[in-house]
Amino acid sequence: MQSKDTAGTRGGPLEGVRVIDMTGVVMGPFASQILADFGADVVKVESPEGDTVRNIGPSRSAGMGPMYLALNRNKRSVVLDLRDPDGLAALERLIEGADVLLFNLRPASMGRLGLSYEQVAKVNPRIVYCGAYGFGEGGRYAGKPALDDLIQGAVALPSLVGRVTGEPRYLPTNVCDRTTGLTAVYSVLAALYARERTGRGQSIEVPMFETMTQFVLSDHMFGQTFDPPLGDAGYVRLLAKDRRPAKTKDGYVCVLIYIDKHWKNFCTMLGRQDMLEDPRFLRMSDRTRNVDALYAFVSETMLTRTTAEWIDALTKADIPVTPMHTPASLMDDPHLADVGLFEWIDHPTEGRIRQMNVPGTWSDTPPSIRRHAPLLGENTREVLAEAGYDAAAIDRLLAKGAAREPAAR
Repeated sequence: MQSKDTAGTRGGPLEGVRVIDMTGVVMGPFASQILADFGADVVKVESPEGDTVRNIGPSRSAGMGPMYLALNRNKRSVVLDLRDPDGLAALERLIEGADVLLFNLRPASMGRLGLSYEQVAKVNPRIVYCGAYGFGEGGRYAGKPALDDLIQGAVALPSLVGRVTGEPRYLPTNVCDRTTGLTAVYSVLAALYARERTGRGQSIEVPMFETMTQFVLSDHMFGQTFDPPLGDAGYVRLLAKDRRPAKTKDGYVCVLIYIDKHWKNFCTMLGRQDMLEDPRFLRMSDRTRNVDALYAFVSETMLTRTTAEWIDALTKADIPVTPMHTPASLMDDPHLADVGLFEWIDHPTEGRIRQMNVPGTWSDTPPSIRRHAPLLGENTREVLAEAGYDAAAIDRLLAKGAAREPAAR
């Protein structure tokens, strides 16, 4: 299953890198899928029960739900029972030949398995050992459970939403999982680059709480940046009550009229010289201090025309504007069709499914989609054979339940 490569004849930029992926749900699989899209050979090690995300959402086959399909292409699935000494020994053999070990188990759990960094580095000193979990080991929250909703609350996201809406709410996306997953990706890539220079692997900790604290407070530390403080925490423009899609005569439009050029063009288009001369709005700093009044004026004005009329007028005035999509309409966006982001494929067991291709283009080593999201244990035999197990040894592991493969379908 090869996606369309527009340039270059070599594999992806991570071709030849082997990743042992001991992660589940969203954060870790999102990170390992990006590494896999970039050409790494990602071996997804699952328990006999499988990654829990397999069972989220509608599915045609057990364990092949839409979120699993969206997060696990380009990987090979191996099922090992790490409670069985032979299953754990098989994992250790896989790690010996790997470049990266990515996990989201708590460090204490890895230690109990005999898979601490010190233990792993003794057999593979070049390993990039990356743990992505809730809280840094140096703090008092170390080892506490962490899920996206919990971390959203811990880093004040519901509180910020509540300042706008009057009621704290979680963001309707797994923003903490995915942001931390991206952090894990660039951390692994940087460590691989460092290894090319030094020959040494290293241990990396990617904690959700600290990662997301930096993510949120980069915007919202605001006046608390200084000593003594120059104001409260919270970027006032992002917290303005009318910072939302503007209602038009027949729908909604997303427009940002903020910098001096856009404000001048907007008022000129409307023939509102009085607004250009209003001391509340003369400069960007003035508009920031009076952002509620600014957004209220824009919202009221947007009601006077249809969405299509506003998109045409604002585009001609060189003011940033876009229609407001729903998830369903986003999948029909014409630009995304132009660049081929969405593609219908035939999955060998799940039938026709929609997938998203790798965003962006590369001139020489393009990422690609080479494999479908695997069944639970689909690749157990081949991966164990690559690790040096002969057919009889693999049969013994399967017979005792230390390893598993899919039932006949």
